[in-house]
Amino acid sequence: MATVTPSAAARRPRAYVRVRGQDAVDFLNRMLSNDVPADGSADALLLTAKARVIAPLLVWRRGADDVLLLTEPELGDAVRMQLSRMRFAAKCEIELEEHASTIVLGGEEGIPNRDYGVAAVELLDAGVEATLSDEELERLRIEAATPRFGRELDDRVLPAEAGLDERAISFSKGCYPGQEPIARQHFRGKVNRRLRVLVLDGAAPEPETPVVHDGKEVGRVTSAVPGRALAYVRVSVPEDAVLDVAGRPARVVSATAPS
Repeated sequence: MATVTPSAAARRPRAYVRVRGQDAVDFLNRMLSNDVPADGSADALLLTAKARVIAPLLVWRRGADDVLLLTEPELGDAVRMQLSRMRFAAKCEIELEEHASTIVLGGEEGIPNRDYGVAAVELLDAGVEATLSDEELERLRIEAATPRFGRELDDRVLPAEAGLDERAISFSKGCYPGQEPIARQHFRGKVNRRLRVLVLDGAAPEPETPVVHDGKEVGRVTSAVPGRALAYVRVSVPEDAVLDVAGRPARVVSATAPS
């Protein structure tokens, strides 16, 4: 497990989409998989009608009619365009903003962030000095089993397979794009694979490296740092199984629970 110094900080590349106006919150509640919080932040997804992920979002309620959506740096235009296409008569502005994000581990003042398995906040334009490297922050993300778009999340993956039904989806809110297949899978079905944290020796395996059990391919690596990897593994594989990743033994370990 990575050792975290209280108040350690790291850069976090982002894109930012502002939704502001008298209908902003109502509109987003009809578009996103989770409710806009009364204050603070919440994780949510922007989905297609078939429940494929367009973008993972950190939803920050800045004011009564002012919401900032934080997403991956390559997804800002896609989020803005999708929301603008679906706005219809809703009275709200949807625009990109420019900011710089810093993750502060152990911080208390800022936008709550649950991606790294420890209490953390995200600060905008704060000028805080980074004390953690990109690899150290990536290790924390992997150990917390937090999926990243383009690695763990693409058009092959359902939110439940990535564990996002536990943190980014409300099963009691009103309708939104993708709700029907999400609800059907949650209440009636099951998934065949789950995102898992693997512990293994040696160098980090490449993404898409097969995960093998008893001579059969049972999954694939999605992200890795030396000693840890995220991988989709079939749920039929026993939790204590010894797996093979690029000729090296690997085992499933429990993810760090987000604070």
